[in-house]
Amino acid sequence: MATQKIKRGYRKTRYILYKETLIDFKEQFWSFLGSFVGIGILSYIQTKHFSGNDAVYLIGSFGASSVLVYGIIQSPFSQPRNLIGGHLISAFIGVSVNYLIPNTVWIAAPLAVSLSIVFMQITKTLHPPGGATALIAIIGSEKIKSLGYWYLVSPTLVGVFILFVTALIFNNMTPSRQYPSHSTYHKYYHKIRKRLTKQ
Repeated sequence: MATQKIKRGYRKTRYILYKETLIDFKEQFWSFLGSFVGIGILSYIQTKHFSGNDAVYLIGSFGASSVLVYGIIQSPFSQPRNLIGGHLISAFIGVSVNYLIPNTVWIAAPLAVSLSIVFMQITKTLHPPGGATALIAIIGSEKIKSLGYWYLVSPTLVGVFILFVTALIFNNMTPSRQYPSHSTYHKYYHKIRKRLTKQ
């Protein structure tokens, strides 16, 4: 009996490892293209409006979001509610903590990240890069800190919106990819798409 369980477990493990090591070139192509265009648009806006090291539109957490919304599109963390809500909640908490505890990074940084996690859990908008968005509001450049609550609008909302729209376009170009993965969202997306193509 124990031997059968071990053999069954071994077969399952081999199958999972086999599936995980398969290379799907089409999937990788669309992941590359979507992330390239999404981050490319943000980079273009950045270079047109800001010079030097003032990376205001191009915050680091958008790179991590790109991995999720273009590379692991079926993940619950990748869905629109999580992408948009997670970043906005975390940005708000990061800026608020920075106002309350402006010069004590060793308290402000962990507090902002921890509160972001809890509030994302409460609102069911958990998006791992959101923690970085909160942290950037604390440890970012003076240019970012001087934005105050405008940090929620630009770069956070603007950047997230660009990533989201790009994900909608590139993640739905083939029948094998569906974004958002929730059937209700997808049904509405296809209705809108049909109406637009008829016109």
